[in-house]
Amino acid sequence: MIQPFTPEPIRYVAEDGTPVQPLPARFTPELLRELHALMIQAREFDRKLITLLRQGRTTFYAQSSGMEATQVGLARSIRVGHDWVWPYYRDHTLGLAMGVPMFELISQCLGTNSDTCRGRQMPHHFAAQAQNFVSISSSIASQVPPAAGNAMAQKYLGVDEITVCTFGDGATSEGDWHSGLNMAGAAQAPALFVCENNQWAISTSIREQTASETIHIKAKAYGMPGYYVDGNDIVAVMEVLTQVAEQIRGGGGPALVECLTYRVGSHSNADADAEKHYRTREEVEEWLGRDPITRVEKLLEHLGHPISAEERAELIARTHREVDEQVLRAEATGQPDWRIVFEDVYADLPDHLRQQEAFLRAEQTGGQA
Repeated sequence: MIQPFTPEPIRYVAEDGTPVQPLPARFTPELLRELHALMIQAREFDRKLITLLRQGRTTFYAQSSGMEATQVGLARSIRVGHDWVWPYYRDHTLGLAMGVPMFELISQCLGTNSDTCRGRQMPHHFAAQAQNFVSISSSIASQVPPAAGNAMAQKYLGVDEITVCTFGDGATSEGDWHSGLNMAGAAQAPALFVCENNQWAISTSIREQTASETIHIKAKAYGMPGYYVDGNDIVAVMEVLTQVAEQIRGGGGPALVECLTYRVGSHSNADADAEKHYRTREEVEEWLGRDPITRVEKLLEHLGHPISAEERAELIARTHREVDEQVLRAEATGQPDWRIVFEDVYADLPDHLRQQEAFLRAEQTGGQA
């Protein structure tokens, strides 16, 4: 069994791809290749969406490059569509790995008629009903208290679902984060809190945010175990999160898991130029050398099942083709009409909104019906 509060991150695979402890039997070459393909897809999705951003076809995007092992590993550690996920704004890789259709993600980013929010939510802030993936919010840590409440309701109802709540290291500096963990701990609710510690809250480093040596150690204050994981080692991520999720499901109460990783891109397009001023190129290069995708490739090579350059290139090309196809498909549905302003809220539109609708219709149509 895994142990809480370890001084060093739990790891199964070293950065050079060699196992540092026996690999669990389920990590066959076939599974590792599948996980590798998901991580490649997420990395290339990032690159293509940044291109769309630069072309002015969307207005906001937050990359997850460098964090693929944490998010794909989490997706493969829970019961998708059964458990509930309260994500943060960098979790599109998590969504893709959970089976959220790429078309839905792209439609939401572009705000087309195929977007389930019909262009009324900030780009890259999607939800997915089939996967129980709650709508992303930009407000830091605002998802933590309602996630705790969701878990408390699950306990009250006696279901075997759990609630998964993700956040970055910056969220742990917010009052909402502490309130949510305190609620879950006091209620012994079935909540799995996952800190995707990428070490930067926009331009504020983890060392400037807290005097704690780690994030997971904060779990002690709320009466729950804390686990420390190498977030770039997908084997470690899956092993720890799978075991912890099932402990929680079995009535063990909430837990906090810190996955130590790194965002190699900017915080978002809002600081694409500024990020070079608050962290060094040497730091970024060091973490590029710890690439979670490369680590899986080196592991497969060590196991005698290498991924060829041709195979890798085809994985990349396949993702590019799929993104291009889904972008064209989403754009073909057109932009939402002005009438959606008055739809999907009231069953019967109040009089003051009827008046506003009539005024806007006259303005938009030149007085034509």
